[in-house]
Amino acid sequence: MTDDTPHRRLIVAGSGIAGLSAAIYAARSNNEPLVLEGTEPGGQLTLTTDVANYPGFTEGISGPELVQNMKEQATKFGAEVKHGVITRVARDESGLFHVELKNGDAYTADAFIAASGASARTLGVPGEDDLMGYGVSTCATCDGAFFRDEDMLVVGGGDAAMEEATFLTKFADTVYVAHRREEFRAEDYWIDRVQEKVDAGDIELLTNTELLEIHGSAEAGVDHVRLARNPTGHPSERLDDPETEQFDFEVGAVFLAIGHTPNTGYLAETGVELDDEGYIVTQGGRGGNQTATAVPGLFGAGDVVDFHYQQAATAGGMGVMAALDADDYLEDLERERGKRVASAESDD
Repeated sequence: MTDDTPHRRLIVAGSGIAGLSAAIYAARSNNEPLVLEGTEPGGQLTLTTDVANYPGFTEGISGPELVQNMKEQATKFGAEVKHGVITRVARDESGLFHVELKNGDAYTADAFIAASGASARTLGVPGEDDLMGYGVSTCATCDGAFFRDEDMLVVGGGDAAMEEATFLTKFADTVYVAHRREEFRAEDYWIDRVQEKVDAGDIELLTNTELLEIHGSAEAGVDHVRLARNPTGHPSERLDDPETEQFDFEVGAVFLAIGHTPNTGYLAETGVELDDEGYIVTQGGRGGNQTATAVPGLFGAGDVVDFHYQQAATAGGMGVMAALDADDYLEDLERERGKRVASAESDD
């Protein structure tokens, strides 16, 4: 980077609900944030056709429309939103953040909010992309109510799959859980909860079973899926095995619950603390500065931090907190710089 590298008071990584909420508050605090959209502009909410649980929208709103409204609100107050994929962030000895983008652009910043989210893992099976948001979902809490009285399929075998399957019994006729092995990876607590639902006839377990294809249309939604079952597990790897059975299965919705991958790789050189799954560790607690990390001036918000709730409303709230924490940091930084300037002038 050179001396003419553009400098910003605050950079926000990510243009989902957390990033745009942070941008709105930061802009209103005259911090003129630069929002870099990342690889998934708008975040995961752009995959949701109807958002019915975001406060204030009694008739619901589409994910893309909500994101667009928030983007317009942020720019109205002075935020700048640019398409850009951050490849590297580093902090020098003076406390300045150096931000490099995939297209070769570079910036410096006094403070940085990481709101780059977590990408839901998918299977890559035929029909998955085409029907995402039209009967295929990665969030039961977001979309489960839209498929009331349908049979639903949950794919996965960990805590997330067990939790989502249990939640979906509020709406589904029957919830089917497909897992590629015989044994589930979930904690005993969730296995016991699911077993209660199995005993009640609300959940049916499809072990040693994998999803191969999803069929349907954007207009009519999911119609049926293609499954494979093998008594030894991992049937997709044994499709030529005579013991592998392939069959069609009628369901009205498919929920993929095979985990998320937090988008934190670009932060490696900052030294920010991550947990075992790669999520940013923030200060937390009850007072201010809850979104601060151990790296001064670096704050985290939304699904890049939150592996538990992962809701639009909670992401938005955390984005607001990060903007307020960043504002406090920037004000302290300005005061310290003022003192240094005054001291230097007095020495002269």
